[in-house]
Formats: sequence, structure tokens, C-alpha cells
Amino acid sequence: MEVIIAKDRQELAEIAAGIIREQIRRKPNSVLGLATGSTPEDTYKRLIRYHKEEGLDFSKVVTFNLDEYLGLPKDHDQSYWYFMHDRLFNHVNINPSNIHVPDGMAPDPEAFCDWYEEEIERAGGIDLQLLGIGGDGHIAFNEPGSSLASRTRVKALTEQTIKDNAELFFGKDKQHLVPRFAITMGVGTILEARKLLLIAFGKRKASICKKFIEGPVTSMVTASALQLHPNAIVVLDEEAAAELEYKEYYKWVQKMKKEEYQKVLDRLAQ
Repeated sequence: MEVIIAKDRQELAEIAAGIIREQIRRKPNSVLGLATGSTPEDTYKRLIRYHKEEGLDFSKVVTFNLDEYLGLPKDHDQSYWYFMHDRLFNHVNINPSNIHVPDGMAPDPEAFCDWYEEEIERAGGIDLQLLGIGGDGHIAFNEPGSSLASRTRVKALTEQTIKDNAELFFGKDKQHLVPRFAITMGVGTILEARKLLLIAFGKRKASICKKFIEGPVTSMVTASALQLHPNAIVVLDEEAAAELEYKEYYKWVQKMKKEEYQKVLDRLAQ
């Protein structure tokens, strides 16, 4: 796991968007796994800027979102389908037929989950999966106790997730409006992506970031499964990285990679 510590939320977004930009430039028909919530918003703003100012081309990109509330139609202003179109898709030249967001109104949710897994496989698998992390360490809606081999399925949300999402989307005093179930990619599905990119910022995430990066791999903190992935990048701001025991080592590695690694490669190539 590569840990990158940015000085603030803005630099974090620049780094994350830069990684995604490089993925699209290297492979124009990249399959991207995307996330919702407040964490990736600044990253999406920068991707829109890269599209408008630099011509970053989304025309061949295929996307699969992590999750969606069960029971919310696409046009509901709190649905993740709505969020993704409002924050990213409506502002770049992505082909609508290449967009995949779980259908919260699927009449047979279990059959839909099977179909979603098949669609990811038909697309050739996910090249780069963007992730956030919940306050209890969950990725997507894989709440504590989720199997680390789980696939796309319907998941009951914890009271803490309902509270957190009420604050983010519906309003602090409107927990009763938050759906109690969601369709979510499983941890096993996420781990099959060729590259993982998890981003987090703020003091509220410091404790859980230490747990998932430096603690044991456990189903009670599903983000800890990233420790098992051969190509996982974590980008934190200084506040989210505040409790990391090896914080200075991660910074030293960043510095060495930036300043010395290419010199070593050049010498080996001679």
C-alpha cells in the first residue's frame, strides 16, 4: 500500500485527479470505478477542469459506481445516479451508454446485483477504483462485519452510516428519510480492480485511517482489505494522517521516490 500525504484537501484532490487523468491518458477506454459523497467532489471538479481546459477525453471511458440507495429513483436529488450526473457526467463527454450506477428501483435487487457483476466482467474488469472511507472504516456500503470476499449485493446500513449520510445529503434532522438498505459492490469485487485509490481528509477520519492502514486486516474495518491489494494508493491530507504511527516514514518514501528513484532507474539502465 502506497500512502501519500498531501498538505491539504486541495492538494489531495489534485493528486487524486492527476492519478485518474494519467489512467485515462494511458488507456482511453479505461474502466473506472467511481464513488460518491463529499470526499471525491473536489477530485471530480478537477477532472471537469482537465476535460474543459486540457481536452481530457472521456468518450471511451466506462464507469461503474460503487453503490446506490435501495428504493430511490434515478431522478431523486439524493440518489447517487443524480449525484454523479450533477457532479461529473453532465460536464464531460462521457457516452451515457458507458455509465453504470446500481439501480435503486430494480424490481429484483438480487438478480440486478448478479447482472452488475456480469457487466463488470464483460467490460474487462475495473482498471482503477476510486474509494472513500466511512467513519467506521467501511468502503462502499460494506459495513463492519462484511465478508472480505463479498460480491455486489443488498446491504443493511448501520445507524452510524444512516446518521452520517443524513448530514451529508438529507439534512442533520432528517435521518428518517435515509433509506435503510443499499446495493453495493462487495469487498471482493472491489479488490479485483487492477488499481485502488482511496482518498480521505479531515480530523474526523484520522483515527479510522490509522486503523485501516496500520492495524490488522479485519472484516470489522473493511477498508483494511486494501492491505491485501498489490496496487493500492491511499491519499490523505495532514489532518487525516495525523495519527499514523509511520507518518514520517511515508513522507520520506514520497520524497525519495520524487527525488531519487528515477536516478536509480537511470543508473540501472546504463
